[in-house]
Amino acid sequence: MATILGILAVILVISGIVALFRGETLWGIVLIVIGLLVGPGGVSIFANN
Repeated sequence: MATILGILAVILVISGIVALFRGETLWGIVLIVIGLLVGPGGVSIFANN
């Protein structure tokens, strides 16, 4: 499960960075924040502990 969340987090953060470069600032920031929340290395919203 941690691997799937890690891959999802990377995809979200990369999508957020691409959105920032396209000029979609708010959408890019939202995607990056969600990616950091989902990622197993960060503050995971799916963590059991």
